[in-house]
Amino acid sequence: MFDFGKWTSCFNDWLLGTGMADWLAVLIECVIVGVIVLLAYTVLALFYILYERKLCAWFQCRLGPMRVGPWGLLQVFADMFKILIKELICLKGTDRFLFKLAPYLVITSSVIMLACLPWGNGLQIIDWNIGIFFVLAVSSVGVLGILLAGWASNNKYTLIGAMRSGAQMISYEVSLGLAIMTIIVLSGTMNINELVWAQEDAWFLFKGHIPAIIAFLIYIVAATAETNRGPFDLPEAEHELTAGYHTEYSGIHFGFFYLAEYLNLFIVSGIASLMFLGGWMPLHIPGWDGFNMVMDYIPSVVWFLGKAFFISFVIIWFKWTFPRVRIDQLLSFEWKYLMPFALANLLLMTVFVALGWHF
Repeated sequence: MFDFGKWTSCFNDWLLGTGMADWLAVLIECVIVGVIVLLAYTVLALFYILYERKLCAWFQCRLGPMRVGPWGLLQVFADMFKILIKELICLKGTDRFLFKLAPYLVITSSVIMLACLPWGNGLQIIDWNIGIFFVLAVSSVGVLGILLAGWASNNKYTLIGAMRSGAQMISYEVSLGLAIMTIIVLSGTMNINELVWAQEDAWFLFKGHIPAIIAFLIYIVAATAETNRGPFDLPEAEHELTAGYHTEYSGIHFGFFYLAEYLNLFIVSGIASLMFLGGWMPLHIPGWDGFNMVMDYIPSVVWFLGKAFFISFVIIWFKWTFPRVRIDQLLSFEWKYLMPFALANLLLMTVFVALGWHF
């Protein structure tokens, strides 16, 4: 496998070798990395918008957007340009400061989480020994932005949507965290890079026996609810709440919520691929040296993106297959069934690891 860390190290050595001060070299490097992250954020969001529209059309035996560009590939750019030139409206009676702050909190949370994901071998910006814990902590900031948006809009529908979203996201974070803790118990580390390397011989979905498979299923369900996607999209139930917590937003402020929703879909899919499917690690089968060598020729970035897009496909499939549930059903399912089941599965994985019953 090619190590992209060689490129980043050469770039850093080149900056320091030009004779500039260390602090200036670090500043330039941070600015360049920030620009790359924002560009990747924008490109991924545009891709996911088109990705879901095409998949939705495919599920419903339609073609989707086809007019702008070949096969409609430029439709998302036209929509982006339109939303950029729309007027920013702040209605009378709103808390202007909090109203404008909310979308930036949501977008900041998803950008930081995006920077924590290792896209390939040596392609990781933030690599801490508590990486998974940091990602879970940062993800909670997005809830604050949604609650502020609903409250500051001075609209009963947005407030109800924000309260629903807050209750839903805080509730399902428990099951999400327990599913991740199950894999942490198996791996023995919270460092994201070490988690990937621990799956060099086999992915955790296969190494962890039945508890890992159960944790994967729990994670997919909880991640679908965590991103406010159907059939758990109660905060944006248009037949009840118009558009939910972002009803009063327009222009780029609405665009921030829109982009964050799709980027959160990619982020939860990327975390699932890292925790259960090896992340950027190729598929390796012990004893199949020739097969493993062929798999190593595929770039690690392709492995990571392919796994993330596949899990995103499954989550999108859920949305366009199952009907929307009621809010009481959603919360009852979490606290009465999913969370106790995830807790029991964590205990089961602990027993498996203690007794050495894993591969």
